[in-house]
Amino acid sequence: MKKAVIGIIAAALMMSMGVVQAAGGASAGTPDRITINLASRILTLYQNGRKAYMYHICAGKIETPTPVGNFTVSDKEENPTWVDPKDHKKRVEPGEENPLGQRWIGFYDMYGIHGTNRPDSIGGYYSNGCIRLNEEDVEQLYPKVEIGTKVEIYYNRLVIETMDDGTVVYYVYPDGYGRQPLDVRSVRKALDEYGVGVFLTNEDISEKIENEDGGPTFLPRTFRIEIDDRWLSARAVMPADSPLYLPVQALSNVTKIDYTRDVSSGTVSTVLGTAQGVVFGNQLFVKADEGKVLFGLSGDIDADRTMRLVTNKPIEAKPEEKAPDNKTNYVVQTERPAAEKGTSKMNGFLPEAGVPSKITSIVQGKTK
Repeated sequence: MKKAVIGIIAAALMMSMGVVQAAGGASAGTPDRITINLASRILTLYQNGRKAYMYHICAGKIETPTPVGNFTVSDKEENPTWVDPKDHKKRVEPGEENPLGQRWIGFYDMYGIHGTNRPDSIGGYYSNGCIRLNEEDVEQLYPKVEIGTKVEIYYNRLVIETMDDGTVVYYVYPDGYGRQPLDVRSVRKALDEYGVGVFLTNEDISEKIENEDGGPTFLPRTFRIEIDDRWLSARAVMPADSPLYLPVQALSNVTKIDYTRDVSSGTVSTVLGTAQGVVFGNQLFVKADEGKVLFGLSGDIDADRTMRLVTNKPIEAKPEEKAPDNKTNYVVQTERPAAEKGTSKMNGFLPEAGVPSKITSIVQGKTK
């Protein structure tokens, strides 16, 4: 458990717990919602479609795990009174000794999000199934949540996110509930969906799984590619301190323009030109500007971090003019102006973690 807590702390350093400007496009008018990942032990409040606040939590013990699923905030209470479910005569009034803290946000049956008088339990699995927050955190969250707010609880050890600048970051958390084994193949498959699997060896991924410390691993920036309104599974990539690169095979597949590669020189050629290629993992890439020339494309990255490209339409040749079809032959002579005789001009152009707490805390049927 100590290792798990260290990982959570590492993640906190990156997130700066509290207000977080996180990845994902904003969408005004999107209902607020709460997500809770029991593997990472992090609660996230989304506002207008974006991560707004993130908090470390304490989840249920293995014997009394927090339920997973989709729920709704059903009730809220300030300064709740705790009642022992086994003996309703035993009560703890609001105060420092109350295991529910000073705020309660119920979301399902006897389960809720609440404060705690055992802050050392945050980051671990010690509750009877409820979600504990540090007191200052639950007091900050409480007024931002309304009755009817959606609550999604899940258990994902592997978390992959795209930051605002396109950087991909991934985490592997401990299997606290022993219900989600990971292997190199499954992790690589998930990373490939973000276009970054090519930057990691099997040994890199295996070590990450073994460490399972919840710390961030930063990978190159990636951008989705759209060509003529068609989405590509491969992505454009931008390694650190490098230009943007496009995947050669994917462009060839869509544009139907074949390419050849000179292994000795590393160059990639099509009927439209030649450029230097580079291999990441087992995939061939070329610089974006050169790739657009090789495959007859134009376009760029838009505000949604998407590389939107279109195929360039070929320039149609102007039809030749034919002489009038009659019996008379005409000879047309055009005399240049005197000033231009003997001269020729051409205009150039450019192509373009913690201590266990007591188990018996329940408030009027509410599990702690």
